[in-house]
Amino acid sequence: MEKTFEVERKGIDWITDEERHGTPRRLFWPWFAANASFFTVAYGVFVVGLGLSPWQGALAVVIGLGVSYPVVGIVALAGMRGGAPTMTLSRAAFGVYGNRLPTLFVYLSLVGWETISVSIGAFATRTILVRVDPSLDGAVAVSFVLIIAVVITVGIYGYNLILRVQKYITIAVMVTTLVYFGLIVPTLDFSRPASSGGLAAFAAGVSLVIANGIGWTSGGGDYSRYLPRTSSPRAVAGWTAVGAGSAPLLLMLFGVLLTAGNPSLAAAAAQDPVGAFAAALPTWFLIPFLVATILSVVAGAVFNLYSSGLNLQALGVRLPRWQAVAIDGVIMIVGGVYLVFITPNFFAPLQSFLILIGVVTAAWASIFVVDLWLHRRDGYLPDALYDPAGAYGRFNVPGVVSLVVAVAVGWGMAANVGVVVAFFVGGLLYGVLSFRRAM
Repeated sequence: MEKTFEVERKGIDWITDEERHGTPRRLFWPWFAANASFFTVAYGVFVVGLGLSPWQGALAVVIGLGVSYPVVGIVALAGMRGGAPTMTLSRAAFGVYGNRLPTLFVYLSLVGWETISVSIGAFATRTILVRVDPSLDGAVAVSFVLIIAVVITVGIYGYNLILRVQKYITIAVMVTTLVYFGLIVPTLDFSRPASSGGLAAFAAGVSLVIANGIGWTSGGGDYSRYLPRTSSPRAVAGWTAVGAGSAPLLLMLFGVLLTAGNPSLAAAAAQDPVGAFAAALPTWFLIPFLVATILSVVAGAVFNLYSSGLNLQALGVRLPRWQAVAIDGVIMIVGGVYLVFITPNFFAPLQSFLILIGVVTAAWASIFVVDLWLHRRDGYLPDALYDPAGAYGRFNVPGVVSLVVAVAVGWGMAANVGVVVAFFVGGLLYGVLSFRRAM
């Protein structure tokens, strides 16, 4: 029987058949909740802000999501087959020691995203409460502490509590979002002419959306690893991809619509990606909007904090999972203080962070998926994942070389296009090198 309010003891340990439970359908709720944030609306704003017309922006969103989120579903399939967290299973493609390179970058990505999430909540609180009452400007600090406390607590309790909490967060956030849509759409003005961007701007928009989806791949197996091995592979991949991708599809397209009807949103969203959307709301809806916003950033931050704790263990840190989560929580606090109280602009550090880490994550994801397709159809060897002298070895040369080359090429490309280039270079190169080595 599942115990929701009991601290999860499992870390990167192998999940035995006796410990597995649940159905693929339950994967929908945590993945949907993690992406059902008003910050996801901001992505649609940022895409059009690159110089695209609304139609180009909508097409960039659809293509970007269609490419990236099915990859998250495939990685979830590996979790069900392997019974271990994603970045532990990744040792099969890179070797037990070689895997520490991509794990380090993925770890930094997760810590960065959880920090961004809690910072967004604090920004939104300040913007909304100051509009209600200018004397409430200091409430940003209280909100920041409250969000941090909830995120760390849920992250420490782990898997069962996260699944339970995310379901109710999803329902609350989506009800509020639908009301928001009904209030805002009638206020938009679509009479302004829209200029179209060139191919380079369109490619950058698609890449920005792909970077959003690919950023979730490193946690794809963390929630499916408890599912019975007899679960339908199509259901595991499908429920993960649909749960993770449906909220961004709806919310990013709404962001494109908002920008078409209110072009000034792009500049405002760069300073406060969520609070900017509250500007046109009636006063009576501000508090429900704030509550939903805080719940949504909690959902996203918890998701990342849980996976970052597992990744810290995968890096070789010998601590129980809950202690690894606590350490990441401290890092999140420090980063959040910088973003909320020190840096003058939110989007600039976010954009730099996405480009740098997104290239590495994209290269890793493609190598992982190709390795799964070519070599892990029968699953993973449990002992080899934890033993450098085992079948996967200390370093898997094709995996490490493919990652380094793909990242070097991706970082040499302009803007967000490097994410897409690194994804294809990494996977293709690994397919060739690992196939030749196996001959």
